[in-house]
Amino acid sequence: MAKTLPYTAQTAGGVTIDFQFPLHKDTASPMRVSQLVTTLLGALDRDVRTLGETSNGDILQAVAMALAVRTAMIPAPSLTTATLAHQLVDDALGALDTAVPRASDSGKD
Repeated sequence: MAKTLPYTAQTAGGVTIDFQFPLHKDTASPMRVSQLVTTLLGALDRDVRTLGETSNGDILQAVAMALAVRTAMIPAPSLTTATLAHQLVDDALGALDTAVPRASDSGKD
């Protein structure tokens, strides 16, 4: 059975979204993956708060470019790393089908 990573994100508008991300069979540390996702999303949020409004399309484009750069930095054949990156993105985007948005619980005791 494939391993999944439960992950919860909160939007600036107060909506909480629960995900069940599929993990690659060779994932070394699901906890570290979760920590890195939180770090990346936090950095994006801080940048937008500091530098002002940025379109969602520009943010997605920057994330896609960062993935391409990081993929190129891996010391392996580009076909191998690009194939892996495509697979991981497709799997992660597949989690959108089962993502559960809900009103935030913030402010409740």
